[in-house]
Amino acid sequence: MAADDLAGRYLDAAIDLLRRVRDEDAESIAEAGRLIAEAVEGDARIFVFGAGHSSLPAQDVVYRAGGLALINLLAVPGVIGVDVMPATLGSALERVGGLAAAVLDTSPAEPGDVLIVISLSGRNALPVEMALNARALGLKVIGVTSLAYPEQTKSRHSSGTYLKDHCDVVIDNKIAVGDAELTYEGVAAPFGPASTVVTSAVLQAVVATAVGALAERGVTPPLLRSGNVDGGHEWNARILAEYGDRIFYRR
Repeated sequence: MAADDLAGRYLDAAIDLLRRVRDEDAESIAEAGRLIAEAVEGDARIFVFGAGHSSLPAQDVVYRAGGLALINLLAVPGVIGVDVMPATLGSALERVGGLAAAVLDTSPAEPGDVLIVISLSGRNALPVEMALNARALGLKVIGVTSLAYPEQTKSRHSSGTYLKDHCDVVIDNKIAVGDAELTYEGVAAPFGPASTVVTSAVLQAVVATAVGALAERGVTPPLLRSGNVDGGHEWNARILAEYGDRIFYRR
């Protein structure tokens, strides 16, 4: 097989994963969208958390053109992105117990709010405790993870549980253990991770479902518009002012 074929193979693999999510997790996506719609309608707030590369899909739905204005990033210093030095510190912090409780206790999250927790493996202490503590505080938790990991890996949380065990709704992104879709002769390691592509699409599907659910209820969804279209900045300024008490990324 020629190297030029690898791009097509990667895109085909990502498309196949997206089709599986569409066909197998439609009910979970719909339920997650309903939870978010209920939060918007009920004057609650919405938060999203992901560590390391799982923070990329989380950031993609915050302050996003075409997205809901009320989704806030729940940031944990040192684990959001790979800008921390050394980059390996972020991975180490995911395994530290007690960090999630400290973050939630000092966050604006309240009972009745919704928290989306993204973790590919769902096995590290931080995402497990984030979901566990959030539910204990009265939040609804949506987990986006790969259900292949609990079947093939050991939990790193003291309870032996995974993210999936502490969620009101679980969406399986179908990513295989190792997150690498391609192999090639002469290349020792598999490559071509697809978790960011698939998980970002999953979150956008959830948001789209929430928007539709709000419209069906007669509630105008608080959507942001692109600042690169005429009137976009004025539109966004009105939305941010109207819902400012539930938006924390501009304070």
